Amino acid sequence: MEQNKPDTHQKALTINLDESKYGTIAEIGAGQETARWFFKVGGAAGTIAKAMSAYDMKFSDSIYGPCGRYVSRDRLQSMLDHEYRLLNERLGESRGGHSAFFAFANTVAARSFSQKREGHGWLGIRFQTRPGEQPSQIDLHVQLKGQENIQDQETLGLLGVNLIHGALYSHQDPDALLVSLLDQLSTDLLAIDMIDFSGPAFSTVDNRLMALRLVQHGLSNAAMFQADGQVVQPADALYKKAVLVERSRFRPPTRLTMNLLDCAYREFCKDPAVDPDEVLVLSEMTLHNLREGEEIDVQDFLHRVEILCALGKHVMISDYGEFYRLAQYLFRYTQRPVGVALGVPTLAQIFDERYYEDLDGGILESFGRLFRNDLRLYVCPTVDPQQGGLTTVHNLRIPGHLQHLYRHLLDNGYIRELVSVDLSQLSIFSHEVLEKIRAGDPEWETMVPEEVARIIRERRLFHYPGPAATEESADTTATA
Repeated sequence: MEQNKPDTHQKALTINLDESKYGTIAEIGAGQETARWFFKVGGAAGTIAKAMSAYDMKFSDSIYGPCGRYVSRDRLQSMLDHEYRLLNERLGESRGGHSAFFAFANTVAARSFSQKREGHGWLGIRFQTRPGEQPSQIDLHVQLKGQENIQDQETLGLLGVNLIHGALYSHQDPDALLVSLLDQLSTDLLAIDMIDFSGPAFSTVDNRLMALRLVQHGLSNAAMFQADGQVVQPADALYKKAVLVERSRFRPPTRLTMNLLDCAYREFCKDPAVDPDEVLVLSEMTLHNLREGEEIDVQDFLHRVEILCALGKHVMISDYGEFYRLAQYLFRYTQRPVGVALGVPTLAQIFDERYYEDLDGGILESFGRLFRNDLRLYVCPTVDPQQGGLTTVHNLRIPGHLQHLYRHLLDNGYIRELVSVDLSQLSIFSHEVLEKIRAGDPEWETMVPEEVARIIRERRLFHYPGPAATEESADTTATA
């Protein structure tokens, strides 16, 4: 640990001794630990206008109004609205001219031993960077991994202090603020799977990039955001949804990429257990496909995100290299059917035993996890680069000792061929499209959907060298 990095005691004391900061702390449910730190270190009277806890649901409703789910972002929002409004109503005239106000809140569900469910919660802070300024806000969702409730309580206290200190003193550097949330903590104790920055202090912050940073810095294994760029908490987005996911580089999305997903969607919806109105389609990028050397090309990543969002896609960022780990993550939040759209080359990689050397049960263990809830693989054929013919799920070469396993999965519908894919698009490869874009070869425009070509031209993405487009193409946004 860096010697100049303050610990939790120092952070709480720094805030207490800062006469320019003044606010309230409100905690309901299992989260009762943040305020304790400020009283423990001394000097809290200089900073804390009020600290309150409402454990009983009726008391909580009487203060913040009724709520369908007590541990939810809606409840967090009502807490911050109420507490920040009271600060201004009661202290605005006497202190508003020389104090920057803040309201911190959390609502948390403790670990459930009867249902074998980990604890989780919402934390947020609404704050001014200077007196009289319009407030900014940070909301986050945390998954708690402690083996005992007391451990989760200690984690919440530390995280709460880190969030308050980071908002008040590190808001100019959101990336540093993000990393500081783990001070005195570890990813063995928690995962932050959603964070949202808003308000004047974060006017230049791209929350899609912050979603990437969560995964990049190890605060979470995955993060999600919607087509409109709004970050979402994965458990909420996946709850009771059938999920179809396509993993790709999307660099850029090609006609083949989109056609594969559309065909997989149609096949997925034919499953009697799938309600088309309850399907969540995800375009997933893993950090294993985003890395270039040791660094992530942030601008390149955002280019891909801009296009996917414009195509109406929900985007997921993960650090899951193996498909069974991605499947386990999805199964954690939904018991509905899950489908994966992929090509034959990726299917061949799934049967490469080198990826499972760290599992005691090897490839059998990985497949047990992958297909545990009747997950289906929807597989697009490919052109054989040597022979020139098609390689499909029926003639893919699998190592001899795995052929019985492969046949079992194929015969029982775990692996399904996409026969409706446009075969004329199988020769389209994203790396060749990218090369043509950068070389100024106009042929690339025939290899991507019209909407993708328009966006690349207008926004000059992927180092597009040509002049910006002056006419908009017809809106052909792809949906699935």
